[in-house]
Amino acid sequence: MTYPINVLVNLPVHANISGPLTYLHTQSLEAGTLVRVPFGKSEVLGIVWHAPSDEHGQPLPVDNWVQVNSGTLIKGPAPKSPLVLKQISSVIEGIKAIDLQWLDLVGFAARYYQRSLGEMALQALPPQLRDLDATQIARRLKKSSDRKKPPQSKPTDTPRDSEVQSVEAVLGYPVQTAHTLTREQEQAVRMIQTQDGAFLIFGSTGSGKTEVYLQCVQSTLANDPLAQVLVMVPEINLTPQLEERFKTRFAPLLNHWGASSLVSMHSAMTPAQRLQSWLAAHSGVARIILGTRMSIFASLPHLKLIVVDEEHDPSYKQQEGARYSARDLAVYRAKQLGIKVILGSATPSLESWHHAQNTHDIAHPSKYQLIAMPSRIGQASMPKVQIIDLNRQPRGTVFSKELLEAIKTRVQRGEQALILLNRRGYAPVLHCQDCEWKSACLHCSAYRVFHKVDRTLRCHHCGVVERVPRHCPSCGNADISPLGKGTEQLEELLHDLLADVRQANGEPLNILRIDADSTRLKGALNNQLAQVHSGEVNILVGTQMIAKGHDFRRMTLVAALYPDTALFSSDFRAPERLFSLLLQAAGRAGRDADLSTSSPSEMWIQTQYPEHPLFEALRHYDYPQFAAQQLSERAQGYLPPFSFQALIRADARSQTDAQLFLNTARERSAEVLEEIRRQRPNSQSPWLKIEPTLYPAIPMTLQRIANIERAQMLIECESRLMMQEYLKLWQHHLHQLQPQFKGVVRWVVDVDPLTI
Repeated sequence: MTYPINVLVNLPVHANISGPLTYLHTQSLEAGTLVRVPFGKSEVLGIVWHAPSDEHGQPLPVDNWVQVNSGTLIKGPAPKSPLVLKQISSVIEGIKAIDLQWLDLVGFAARYYQRSLGEMALQALPPQLRDLDATQIARRLKKSSDRKKPPQSKPTDTPRDSEVQSVEAVLGYPVQTAHTLTREQEQAVRMIQTQDGAFLIFGSTGSGKTEVYLQCVQSTLANDPLAQVLVMVPEINLTPQLEERFKTRFAPLLNHWGASSLVSMHSAMTPAQRLQSWLAAHSGVARIILGTRMSIFASLPHLKLIVVDEEHDPSYKQQEGARYSARDLAVYRAKQLGIKVILGSATPSLESWHHAQNTHDIAHPSKYQLIAMPSRIGQASMPKVQIIDLNRQPRGTVFSKELLEAIKTRVQRGEQALILLNRRGYAPVLHCQDCEWKSACLHCSAYRVFHKVDRTLRCHHCGVVERVPRHCPSCGNADISPLGKGTEQLEELLHDLLADVRQANGEPLNILRIDADSTRLKGALNNQLAQVHSGEVNILVGTQMIAKGHDFRRMTLVAALYPDTALFSSDFRAPERLFSLLLQAAGRAGRDADLSTSSPSEMWIQTQYPEHPLFEALRHYDYPQFAAQQLSERAQGYLPPFSFQALIRADARSQTDAQLFLNTARERSAEVLEEIRRQRPNSQSPWLKIEPTLYPAIPMTLQRIANIERAQMLIECESRLMMQEYLKLWQHHLHQLQPQFKGVVRWVVDVDPLTI
């Protein structure tokens, strides 16, 4: 007897096959089972979706079933030329089926972000599961078969007092009195432990949010012998120090449970490491999972707590492929499972801040419970903000005299300084003053960045690398010069300006640069951060990757150069990102209470707009004031969170094709709305009366990448339900239109976009 099995395979949404495909197998397979199936001329990994069943939920054997319409099965007389269903090649043995809650999470993400089920599900799995066949996976499983197995208790078992006590006995201290907490920390922990729902911790940098996370993780593990916790950070470079802190804190417990009880998940890991971490989490062996945005899709059968640190960070939004928000999915997953989720930030996203405000309206209660932690640990205080007006400085000033003197004073006292410039390379452009030639990329509508270290011009978008020309390619002038500043140039300039300055021991200054270029080699970032933490580095120069999350104890001065470009950006979120970046950077200074008392820390900002309200709010570290002003502006313009947005992006051989495709689809808006209302003839839902606004297609800010032209169309709507219904039906029109536009390579829907 054979059974029809619905299987998800990795297909992008523009392939017009969004649902599962149907295969045959000699046995009925449980939903969530991993299989290998033939697809075209190759064999790919698939996940068994909910199988066809009768009215009693029993699997249906194949009798005279035939396949029609991309996987839909009907029963009846076979047509003259029935489609032949292919057999499943093999079932992945040794890996239990992924649970239904995970499948529901994938289903929700696919629906909300307008992606195909297979694309969302398969991209969430480690690469080796997708790339290796059943035999190779069996070998990998055999190598890890000696790892400690998880407890055999059922997930629904109530933890016994003896089990809770055993966790405390292993740790060596009672769970509730593990560490001395501040009053604010105690209140935060008590509120999270005694109440349900989603929590937003609004805590100053250095206020001890991480200790609150540790306390909540610890109590969760103690109260449930099977519990798993997921702790998310926005960037890969933040995982090593977080992992070290968890290992130190829970060392006895981790030794008791085994090496795989704490795992990390991020894209910088090798394929073998990613598979090992996923298997440990999926089997329940891993109890603490630390990861970046990809970890939100980890298979965690006993998940009891989710923590999202630096929840405001744009890195939580996937910008390629399936464009999902890991932070928003964390909130959904917690609600789905009935568990707690903790969001933490010193500068919450305006959406989260808005959701945490008490409206005093029973019909519209706040979605998150706000927990304020405004005070730093001990006697440490936030740095004093010093604003330098560049209009009063000599033309071409990079470091004002005041800032340079402040840096000298700090490093001579054995303290550290951080210089922030969110632009890597030596200079963003090379140019010729005679003919105005600039180092434009031939394949992108962007400039190639000059890197002096290896004398190259690099496009940071398509990856093209060329040697720096000896003369101007346009006019032959040998005098071509850099235009603008990058972190490489700042590092070189500081070496020149501070050449005569010595450390307290008489040694020359140690200036270190940390950016995506200097940390390219494996282990480079960890080594460089270790130098900073040990005090070997006097001045740290870097991009935003060093401005958040790091605990630099000797840092007493932070300086931000050239922040003005974000003040007048066409992106309405630019001020929010700038305020967050500057406040997070300021938070790297003055974290040591004793040092902060003897040597008050400072945050220096060099700007041409010193009176701008953003800098005024930053001067007082008044995030609520800044947020209120920004939300007021957004409310007037009906911008998120007071409305909902989606972007339709089209890639084509020419800009004309891309825009014509989107504008033609825009003309079908009335048909889509009519179809939505026709499907609900008797509905009185108020959202059915709301119409989305579709703006004409325009080129993207970065119009061309790798010789592919890009255009975008913005959709706004006051109703999330109408937006979702509209996008779901509108995609059918996009599929119908695409064959008419041969020049269109692909199109993608970006729901809740962060960059416009």
